Amino acid sequence: MSVTSRYREAWEGFWREAPDGQGAVFWDAAAAQTVGLHLALFEPKLRDPGLQMVDLGCGNGTQTRFLADRFTHVVGVDLSAAALDHARHADPAGQAAYRLLDAADKTEVETLHAELGDANVYMRGVLHQVDPDDRQPLVDGIATLVGERGHAFLVELAEAARPILGELAQDPAGPPAKLAPVLRHGIVPGEVADDEVHELLRAAGLAVLASGELPLITTEFREDGARIELPSKWQIVGRTS
Repeated sequence: MSVTSRYREAWEGFWREAPDGQGAVFWDAAAAQTVGLHLALFEPKLRDPGLQMVDLGCGNGTQTRFLADRFTHVVGVDLSAAALDHARHADPAGQAAYRLLDAADKTEVETLHAELGDANVYMRGVLHQVDPDDRQPLVDGIATLVGERGHAFLVELAEAARPILGELAQDPAGPPAKLAPVLRHGIVPGEVADDEVHELLRAAGLAVLASGELPLITTEFREDGARIELPSKWQIVGRTS
Protein backbone atom coordinates (compact mmCIF):
# COMPACT_ATOMS: atom_id res chain seq x y z
CA MET A 1 0.00 0.00 0.00
CA SER A 2 1.22 3.52 -0.74
CA VAL A 3 -0.11 6.97 -0.06
CA THR A 4 -2.92 8.37 -2.15
CA SER A 5 -2.05 10.61 -5.08
CA ARG A 6 -4.15 13.37 -3.47
CA TYR A 7 -1.99 13.30 -0.36
CA ARG A 8 1.26 13.27 -2.32
CA GLU A 9 0.07 16.14 -4.52
CA ALA A 10 -0.96 18.15 -1.45
CA TRP A 11 2.56 17.97 -0.06
CA GLU A 12 4.18 18.68 -3.41
CA GLY A 13 2.02 21.76 -3.82
CA PHE A 14 2.77 22.94 -0.30
CA TRP A 15 6.54 22.58 -0.61
CA ARG A 16 6.68 24.06 -4.10
CA GLU A 17 5.13 27.24 -2.71
CA ALA A 18 7.07 27.27 0.58
CA PRO A 19 9.79 29.94 0.87
CA ASP A 20 13.39 28.91 1.41
CA GLY A 21 14.94 29.41 4.81
CA GLN A 22 14.55 27.89 8.24
CA GLY A 23 11.41 29.06 10.01
CA ALA A 24 9.44 29.85 6.88
CA VAL A 25 6.78 27.17 7.52
CA PHE A 26 4.50 26.61 10.50
CA TRP A 27 6.31 23.74 12.23
CA ASP A 28 9.89 24.56 11.19
CA ALA A 29 11.14 25.77 14.57
CA ALA A 30 14.85 25.98 15.23
CA ALA A 31 16.55 22.66 15.95
CA ALA A 32 17.56 23.82 19.43
CA GLN A 33 13.83 24.07 20.28
CA THR A 34 12.90 20.72 18.76
CA VAL A 35 15.30 17.88 17.96
CA GLY A 36 17.88 19.41 20.30
CA LEU A 37 15.52 18.84 23.23
CA HIS A 38 14.50 15.44 21.91
CA LEU A 39 18.08 14.24 21.48
CA ALA A 40 18.69 14.51 25.21
CA LEU A 41 15.77 12.11 25.72
CA PHE A 42 16.45 9.48 23.10
CA GLU A 43 20.22 9.37 22.57
CA PRO A 44 20.93 7.74 25.98
CA LYS A 45 18.35 5.05 25.16
CA LEU A 46 19.80 4.02 21.81
CA ARG A 47 20.93 0.41 21.77
CA ASP A 48 23.37 1.17 18.97
CA PRO A 49 24.03 4.87 18.25
CA GLY A 50 26.32 3.85 15.39
CA LEU A 51 23.40 2.75 13.23
CA GLN A 52 22.19 4.94 10.37
CA MET A 53 19.84 7.68 11.57
CA VAL A 54 16.75 8.21 9.40
CA ASP A 55 14.86 11.50 9.70
CA LEU A 56 11.46 10.37 8.47
CA GLY A 57 9.42 13.20 6.98
CA CYS A 58 12.46 15.46 6.92
CA GLY A 59 10.80 18.32 5.00
CA ASN A 60 13.34 21.08 4.39
CA GLY A 61 15.95 19.31 6.51
CA THR A 62 16.25 21.60 9.56
CA GLN A 63 16.22 18.66 11.97
CA THR A 64 18.23 16.47 9.59
CA ARG A 65 21.18 18.84 9.55
CA PHE A 66 21.20 19.00 13.34
CA LEU A 67 21.25 15.20 13.54
CA ALA A 68 24.06 15.08 10.97
CA ASP A 69 26.21 17.16 13.33
CA ARG A 70 25.88 14.44 15.95
CA PHE A 71 25.63 11.13 14.10
CA THR A 72 27.96 9.75 11.45
CA HIS A 73 25.35 8.57 8.96
CA VAL A 74 22.08 10.49 8.59
CA VAL A 75 19.47 10.11 5.83
CA GLY A 76 16.56 12.52 5.47
CA VAL A 77 13.59 10.95 3.71
CA ASP A 78 10.38 12.57 2.56
CA LEU A 79 7.38 11.89 0.34
CA SER A 80 7.82 15.23 -1.44
CA ALA A 81 10.50 15.84 -4.04
CA ALA A 82 9.96 19.59 -3.59
CA ALA A 83 10.69 19.26 0.14
CA LEU A 84 13.94 17.46 -0.64
CA ASP A 85 14.89 20.24 -3.05
CA HIS A 86 14.60 22.67 -0.12
CA ALA A 87 16.64 20.34 2.09
CA ARG A 88 19.46 19.96 -0.40
CA HIS A 89 19.51 23.71 -1.09
CA ALA A 90 19.94 24.36 2.64
CA ASP A 91 22.70 21.73 2.90
CA PRO A 92 25.24 22.61 0.19
CA ALA A 93 28.00 20.79 2.06
CA GLY A 94 26.00 17.55 1.96
CA GLN A 95 26.06 16.92 5.71
CA ALA A 96 23.25 14.40 5.23
CA ALA A 97 21.91 12.26 2.42
CA TYR A 98 18.36 12.87 1.17
CA ARG A 99 16.02 10.40 -0.43
CA LEU A 100 12.49 10.32 -1.80
CA LEU A 101 10.49 7.73 0.13
CA ASP A 102 6.85 6.77 0.49
CA ALA A 103 7.15 5.37 4.02
CA ALA A 104 3.73 3.71 3.70
CA ASP A 105 4.94 1.65 0.74
CA LYS A 106 6.18 -1.73 1.96
CA THR A 107 8.46 -2.35 -1.02
CA GLU A 108 10.14 1.05 -0.84
CA VAL A 109 10.76 0.73 2.90
CA GLU A 110 12.11 -2.81 2.59
CA THR A 111 14.47 -1.64 -0.16
CA LEU A 112 15.79 1.16 2.06
CA HIS A 113 16.24 -1.23 4.98
CA ALA A 114 18.14 -3.64 2.75
CA GLU A 115 20.54 -0.80 1.88
CA LEU A 116 20.96 0.70 5.35
CA GLY A 117 20.45 -2.26 7.64
CA ASP A 118 18.71 -1.66 10.97
CA ALA A 119 18.45 2.07 11.64
CA ASN A 120 17.46 4.54 14.32
CA VAL A 121 14.52 6.71 13.27
CA TYR A 122 13.51 10.24 14.23
CA MET A 123 9.99 11.34 13.28
CA ARG A 124 8.41 14.60 14.41
CA GLY A 125 4.80 15.44 13.66
CA VAL A 126 4.23 13.18 10.65
CA LEU A 127 1.69 10.57 11.72
CA HIS A 128 -0.98 13.10 12.71
CA GLN A 129 -0.98 14.49 9.14
CA VAL A 130 -1.27 11.11 7.41
CA ASP A 131 -4.49 9.88 5.82
CA PRO A 132 -6.20 7.23 8.03
CA ASP A 133 -5.67 4.33 5.61
CA ASP A 134 -1.92 4.99 5.53
CA ARG A 135 -1.27 5.22 9.27
CA GLN A 136 -0.75 1.53 9.95
CA PRO A 137 1.42 1.00 6.85
CA LEU A 138 3.53 3.99 7.93
CA VAL A 139 4.07 2.60 11.43
CA ASP A 140 4.75 -0.83 9.94
CA GLY A 141 7.40 0.88 7.81
CA ILE A 142 9.04 2.32 10.92
CA ALA A 143 9.14 -1.18 12.41
CA THR A 144 10.85 -2.44 9.26
CA LEU A 145 13.47 0.34 9.38
CA VAL A 146 14.40 -0.17 13.05
CA GLY A 147 14.57 -3.94 12.64
CA GLU A 148 15.94 -5.72 15.70
CA ARG A 149 18.61 -3.25 16.84
CA GLY A 150 17.23 0.21 16.13
CA HIS A 151 14.98 2.55 18.06
CA ALA A 152 12.55 5.21 16.90
CA PHE A 153 11.81 8.52 18.59
CA LEU A 154 8.32 9.68 17.66
CA VAL A 155 6.73 13.04 18.47
CA GLU A 156 3.08 13.57 17.64
CA LEU A 157 0.45 16.15 18.46
CA ALA A 158 -1.71 15.13 21.38
CA GLU A 159 -5.51 15.06 21.12
CA ALA A 160 -5.55 18.30 23.09
CA ALA A 161 -3.93 20.09 20.13
CA ARG A 162 -6.94 19.60 17.87
CA PRO A 163 -9.25 22.22 19.42
CA ILE A 164 -6.36 24.71 19.49
CA LEU A 165 -5.75 24.19 15.77
CA GLY A 166 -9.48 24.43 15.12
CA GLU A 167 -9.65 27.74 16.94
CA LEU A 168 -6.70 29.09 14.95
CA ALA A 169 -8.18 27.90 11.65
CA GLN A 170 -11.57 29.49 12.35
CA ASP A 171 -10.32 32.83 13.63
CA PRO A 172 -12.58 35.56 12.15
CA ALA A 173 -9.46 37.38 11.01
CA GLY A 174 -8.26 34.25 9.23
CA PRO A 175 -5.74 31.61 10.28
CA PRO A 176 -2.16 32.62 11.13
CA ALA A 177 -0.13 33.37 8.02
CA LYS A 178 2.03 30.25 8.27
CA LEU A 179 -0.88 27.92 9.05
CA ALA A 180 -2.97 29.16 6.12
CA PRO A 181 -0.92 27.39 3.39
CA VAL A 182 -1.16 24.08 5.29
CA LEU A 183 -4.94 24.28 5.33
CA ARG A 184 -5.17 25.60 1.77
CA HIS A 185 -3.39 22.52 0.43
CA GLY A 186 -5.77 20.18 2.23
CA ILE A 187 -3.29 19.04 4.88
CA VAL A 188 -5.23 18.42 8.09
CA PRO A 189 -3.05 18.22 11.21
CA GLY A 190 -4.04 16.90 14.60
CA GLU A 191 -6.31 14.07 13.49
CA VAL A 192 -4.87 11.08 15.40
CA ALA A 193 -6.24 10.08 18.81
CA ASP A 194 -3.73 9.32 21.55
CA ASP A 195 -5.02 5.75 21.98
CA GLU A 196 -4.79 5.12 18.24
CA VAL A 197 -1.04 5.77 18.29
CA HIS A 198 -0.54 3.06 20.91
CA GLU A 199 -2.66 0.62 18.93
CA LEU A 200 -0.75 1.30 15.70
CA LEU A 201 2.56 0.68 17.47
CA ARG A 202 1.30 -2.53 19.08
CA ALA A 203 0.04 -3.85 15.75
CA ALA A 204 3.45 -3.16 14.20
CA GLY A 205 5.22 -5.16 16.91
CA LEU A 206 6.81 -2.12 18.55
CA ALA A 207 6.95 -1.59 22.30
CA VAL A 208 6.98 1.79 24.02
CA LEU A 209 10.22 1.95 26.01
CA ALA A 210 9.81 5.50 27.32
CA SER A 211 7.30 8.30 26.85
CA GLY A 212 6.42 11.79 27.98
CA GLU A 213 4.94 15.13 27.00
CA LEU A 214 6.50 18.26 25.52
CA PRO A 215 5.03 21.23 23.65
CA LEU A 216 5.45 21.12 19.89
CA ILE A 217 7.02 24.48 19.11
CA THR A 218 5.85 26.32 15.98
CA THR A 219 7.22 29.37 14.20
CA GLU A 220 3.96 31.29 14.47
CA PHE A 221 2.75 33.76 17.09
CA ARG A 222 -0.59 34.90 18.44
CA GLU A 223 -1.75 38.49 18.24
CA ASP A 224 -0.47 39.11 21.78
CA GLY A 225 3.02 38.04 20.71
CA ALA A 226 2.96 34.64 22.43
CA ARG A 227 4.49 31.82 20.41
CA ILE A 228 2.01 29.12 19.40
CA GLU A 229 2.91 25.87 21.14
CA LEU A 230 0.85 22.71 20.70
CA PRO A 231 0.52 19.83 23.17
CA SER A 232 2.46 16.81 21.97
CA LYS A 233 3.55 13.40 23.21
CA TRP A 234 6.87 11.68 22.58
CA GLN A 235 7.67 8.00 22.62
CA ILE A 236 10.80 5.90 22.24
CA VAL A 237 9.87 2.60 20.62
CA GLY A 238 11.65 -0.53 19.48
CA ARG A 239 11.65 -4.30 19.61
CA THR A 240 11.78 -5.81 23.06
CA SER A 241 13.69 -8.91 22.01
